[in-house]
Amino acid sequence: MTKVNFFGCEGCFTGFSVTGHCTADGRDEEGRLVCAAVSSAVYMAANTLLEVEKAECDVKEADGHLSLKVKKETAGTQTVLRGLYIHLQQLSEQYSNIELNLEV
Repeated sequence: MTKVNFFGCEGCFTGFSVTGHCTADGRDEEGRLVCAAVSSAVYMAANTLLEVEKAECDVKEADGHLSLKVKKETAGTQTVLRGLYIHLQQLSEQYSNIELNLEV
């Protein structure tokens, strides 16, 4: 199970945390593909915020975990975070091995 938590305040996102894998034993083909889709989207968002937008962020990364908290926003920060949220929301509606939460 992959758990995704988005953090926010009054209509804006301030970051996210992703933990776990979509497949427990690595043998489930659909689980591996879903896990790859989640990972790809999360890394694309993180790289866009850090390298393209030059947003100041705290990032922590380990096997099966990535968290990002925005310290200083840029003009595109909310667009990237909202886009990631929508993308992962749609994936979670299709696949039961993704749990998506919004913490305000």
